[in-house]
Amino acid sequence: MRKHHSGAFKIQTILEVLKEEKTISQIASGAGVHPTQISKWKAQALEGLGFVFNGDGGGRSAERAAYEKQVHELYAEIGKLTTQLAWLKKKSGIYHVEG
Repeated sequence: MRKHHSGAFKIQTILEVLKEEKTISQIASGAGVHPTQISKWKAQALEGLGFVFNGDGGGRSAERAAYEKQVHELYAEIGKLTTQLAWLKKKSGIYHVEG
């Protein structure tokens, strides 16, 4: 069974690694985590630091705007296709309206 560690636990562990008072193996032993996992967390943390100091608000806002634009376009396409399908069903006689 896999263990799921909270973000706070990971941050605390990585801060301990960055202090360089103990080796990764010692920290891993104390935290009950494999040293390779701690190395992966450290790499992710260091990679993420680049976003913190970018001038565009962390780089996430541009990604979020692009995602929201794509979702909007996809919903528009779904609406268009639904309308076309209903029209085709009506014209072909497949769609029978009771009333």
